[in-house]
Amino acid sequence: MKKQYDVVIIGCGTSGAAIAMTLAQYDLKVAVLEKENDVATGTTRANSGILHAGYDPEPGTLMAKLNVRGVELAKQLAEKLHFAYDPVGSLVLAFSGKDMETLKVLKARGDANGVKGCKILTKEEVHKIEPMVSDKVVAALYAPSAVCSPWEFCLTMAETAVLNGVELFLDTEVKNIERSTVDGCNWIVVAAQNTNPLRTADAADPKDIKTLEFEARFVVNAAGIFAEQVHDMAAPHSFDIHMDRGEYYLMDKAEGFRARHTIFQCPNEDGKGVLVSPTVHGNLLVGPNSERVGTDDYSTTSKGLSFVKNAAVKSVPSIDFRNNIRNFAGLRARSTSSDFIIKEAEGAENFIDVAGICSPGLSSAPAIGEYVTELLAGKGLQLNKKPGELKYYQEPPHFKDLSEEEKNALIAKDPSYGRVVCRCESITEGEMRDAFRSPVPPRSVDGIKRRTMAGLGRCQGGFCGPQVVKLLAQNMGLTEDKILQNAAGSWMLIKREDR
Repeated sequence: MKKQYDVVIIGCGTSGAAIAMTLAQYDLKVAVLEKENDVATGTTRANSGILHAGYDPEPGTLMAKLNVRGVELAKQLAEKLHFAYDPVGSLVLAFSGKDMETLKVLKARGDANGVKGCKILTKEEVHKIEPMVSDKVVAALYAPSAVCSPWEFCLTMAETAVLNGVELFLDTEVKNIERSTVDGCNWIVVAAQNTNPLRTADAADPKDIKTLEFEARFVVNAAGIFAEQVHDMAAPHSFDIHMDRGEYYLMDKAEGFRARHTIFQCPNEDGKGVLVSPTVHGNLLVGPNSERVGTDDYSTTSKGLSFVKNAAVKSVPSIDFRNNIRNFAGLRARSTSSDFIIKEAEGAENFIDVAGICSPGLSSAPAIGEYVTELLAGKGLQLNKKPGELKYYQEPPHFKDLSEEEKNALIAKDPSYGRVVCRCESITEGEMRDAFRSPVPPRSVDGIKRRTMAGLGRCQGGFCGPQVVKLLAQNMGLTEDKILQNAAGSWMLIKREDR
């Protein structure tokens, strides 16, 4: 039997979550289909976490419009959703006369795009606020950007959407999209739901794969790096998506003092270049490079990391890479268009593409939610506001951020808040149990990390990993050998050794 909806959204990265949260304000039946076992597992999971000010996109583009509006909304949402956010500001460094001309172009773009607060600083002004920056810098463009935790940003929007009635289907991969034979105005989305999240869909027993059919008047394609394939199920091929891999160093908090702002070099044809930036958790982030790859390959390479390292020390020569605690890679979805592709697909009425959302996609996400909602309204979707205000899901505060009085009161109420599991980040058992009570509970060790920061610190889960596995097993009703690191098939334990 087909499930009936007003809107079906394919993909629950930051764009999909923002669209779902925006639509959740209205009296609509909305479904979100995500092929992975959690939200924020694609591009959102591994990026720089920068909320760009808006000086980089060409004036008049959709990127420019949505970037500036998006960061304005993100600041408001940070206050409502309590995801980690820090308005650190950014610097684009100039090392030559040619770079100086680039800074002038970027500032002019920022002015044209309505970005307030951009200014060009002298060498002396730069070193006053960033003493670790290279002596070879001749000037810099300052802009009022921010950093955030990208997966928290996405997760809190998805949780808010679910809290307000949106239905989220995880482990649900779209296989076909076609017009209804009964009502040619509606779409039928056929998906395969893996009901055994312990195994990948390819390795699962056929009886564990459940076919679901969703009927909706409107479909929104927010499938990220897979948006081209999803588009081609419903409409004639009209754009290409290719994947650019970017590799990073995540430095220990001992390196966090090296930069107070996000530090860029002048952009080139590959993007905004290698950055050095503080994170919202006090670490230092260095990267990325840009390399086109043919598959969804998240591996890191010695060549790519060497490039990142050599580029970064041009900006901040004193970075001690011996304090690296993790390397990771992310994928960006670049399209054959120089702008975001957010429009109705030609030849597929009421099928909306949200594709090619590369940088500044994270910055633009809340505005993408608004923009897509307006597109849908223009196509006839009735937007009747629900009574009352949207119920925003707020992540519980981290125990370590509470006052001594608040900590003692919480421990007296529930002693599990007094048991520290992750020593590096001072995350307690109580906080991890809170994660299971959220509208989108975790299904893996990395899911716990994205919600609580457990395992994000210096030892990268070396100390707390076994206890996290135990807590997951207890809360999911599984044995410990069934617990996943991240995606389906990534078991933490292979077999039990009895000695």
